[in-house]
Amino acid sequence: VPPAVGAAAYRIVQEALTNVVRHAGPDPAVRVDLRAEDGALHLSVTDDGTGPPPGRPPGFGLTGMRERARSVGGTLDAGPREGGGFHVTARLPLTTTPTAPTAQGAR
Repeated sequence: VPPAVGAAAYRIVQEALTNVVRHAGPDPAVRVDLRAEDGALHLSVTDDGTGPPPGRPPGFGLTGMRERARSVGGTLDAGPREGGGFHVTARLPLTTTPTAPTAQGAR
């Protein structure tokens, strides 16, 4: 696993688990799955907790997870699960081309 992909996966799982602690209610069951398949690292974090209240706008945690996935060319989906709980799933390509930051005012 390329270092950037490993770091992104670690931080996404970390934030997803933090959200479980904050929002799932008491004693939720949590499942974390990681697998390498089709040239990508697939990860998912699911819980059976209460989840956020309906209509609540997403916080910065979900935005940060999406940005981390995009930073390595990946995708992230998150939302309530049918029947209760919440899910976070990401697909992170195992081959990445680092992007150099663009300098302000570069010619």
